[in-house]
Amino acid sequence: MTVRTAELIMAIAMLLLSLGLMLNVYSDGLRIGWVDGRGPGAGMWPFWLSLGMALASLATLIRWFTGATPESRNLDPYIAPETLFLVGVSAASILVLLILMNLIGTYLSLVLFMFFYVRILGKHTWFTTIAMMIGTPVFVYLLFEVALTKYLPKGLPFFEEIFLVIDNLRYEYFY
Repeated sequence: MTVRTAELIMAIAMLLLSLGLMLNVYSDGLRIGWVDGRGPGAGMWPFWLSLGMALASLATLIRWFTGATPESRNLDPYIAPETLFLVGVSAASILVLLILMNLIGTYLSLVLFMFFYVRILGKHTWFTTIAMMIGTPVFVYLLFEVALTKYLPKGLPFFEEIFLVIDNLRYEYFY
């Protein structure tokens, strides 16, 4: 696929998405204007932002047909083969991360993912790798379980016990 073709496909996709969003807001009966005494209607921002996106997509299509932009005339490949490989490996590793989260839990999955992504794929130093392997699960724990109080899957039973000890200490000394 060339840059020219990618621009055409994206403009058409965004136009169809915009029209679909506008139709959805309109068919749901949401008010797309100002409601006296209340302010903007529930569908005002989604509708008008979708209209703006549709108009921008139309402008992109017009410029594509007239060849007005460098992208609309560019016949180079859209994605280089080495980049496509990296994107494929990244997508596959994220899929494996999501599967492992259900099997062995969030935190151990993040440790394994960071090892693969930082050390194997990124070829970073051991210091950076270990810092990411420890820092990422700690950050996720503090963000989701402490700040947002949204508990994530722990996976294996002994991990649940470890986190219960951590949570008990946290509640004992900080609350």
